[in-house]
Amino acid sequence: MAATTELTPPAGTTRPGPGRAPAVSRAERSISFDVADFPRPTGREEEWRFTPLARLGGLLDGPAAGIDVDWSGDLPDGVTREALAGHDPALRAVVTPVDRVAALAMDRAAGATRIRVTARAAADVPVHLSLRAPAAPASGDPVRPPVAWTHLVLDVEAGAEATVVLEHGGSLRCGAAVSVLVGDGAVLRLVGIQDWARDSTHAGHVGIRLGRDSRVTSTQVTLGGDLVRVVETVEYTGPGGDADLAGVFVAGAGQHLEHRLLVDHGIPKCRSDVRYKGVLHGADARTVWIGDVLIRAGAEGTDTYELNRNLVLTEGARADSVPNLEIETGEIQGAGHASATGRFDDEQLFYLQARGIPEDEARRLVVHGFLAGTLQRVEPAQLRERLQRAVDDELSGAVR
Repeated sequence: MAATTELTPPAGTTRPGPGRAPAVSRAERSISFDVADFPRPTGREEEWRFTPLARLGGLLDGPAAGIDVDWSGDLPDGVTREALAGHDPALRAVVTPVDRVAALAMDRAAGATRIRVTARAAADVPVHLSLRAPAAPASGDPVRPPVAWTHLVLDVEAGAEATVVLEHGGSLRCGAAVSVLVGDGAVLRLVGIQDWARDSTHAGHVGIRLGRDSRVTSTQVTLGGDLVRVVETVEYTGPGGDADLAGVFVAGAGQHLEHRLLVDHGIPKCRSDVRYKGVLHGADARTVWIGDVLIRAGAEGTDTYELNRNLVLTEGARADSVPNLEIETGEIQGAGHASATGRFDDEQLFYLQARGIPEDEARRLVVHGFLAGTLQRVEPAQLRERLQRAVDDELSGAVR
């Protein structure tokens, strides 16, 4: 596949010196199918400066040898599955990788699994797909989990409507690419769950392309893993596209959970709304949230907002939150962002304890209240209840 790479910095910018991130427009970011177009990062790059590269465990070097893992699950009527070989022309239409790991995932996976949702699919029957590591490390390495590369193409045809759940679990070092294609007038409710074993590493790109008058509601829930880095991007191909993105992440002692988003408004009269909430507990818990919204010169009538809230429960935890708006036209409907990070509210805790609620239960109730609005988006109800229990397990330090 031919590379599509934009590398020219805008006028007035300078090349980075030692320890300095490049000052470039989001419009000039590199996108390419060619791994060679993404040099191995050093940690000085803006898109990598928060990530502990040494903990990515080979996902930047791309060992060709990896174990075979694939998405499994029962598909309802109107939803089909097929394997795409690496030379299949359909792979030229997927969302272009935005970083080295995503490009490696597409290259090393040597093809993709395509899930196609047709217009006759039942909108009220969720599609639940799981990607799980083998029960025992196939590499024979008792220290590190095996490496796997995966590429999933989720193709929602014009006029279709579906709820799709993508769930990750087990012990693995996973480099992943998920291409989400939403046709004209289609509606997709997407739920991504990163509930890995605590020794796992996950780095992936969820690329969403929206057609005319289409809508995606995406909810990312990240609980497990040693290091998890999810990059989610949205691009529009016609007016009327609507992206509603939300997420919950709960980081325990020593975990690094990173969510990076880029909504690229290049088409007039489209909308986006981004709302993420994080909870940190335990020594050295670390979360990173980067929210980038680009409104290009031709995207008149854009309406966008992004928000991140973080609740820090213990000393020694750190949350980095960076919302960015880049606006190239004044002819927009609205654009805004907000970010806040704070510690546990002692007054709320006192109020509940004064009414006879034990301290541990009071803390749990406050956290559930903080996350409730986002978790309520998850369907079906049984999955939502299971995730709420998983949050309880994380906060109690239970091993899952």
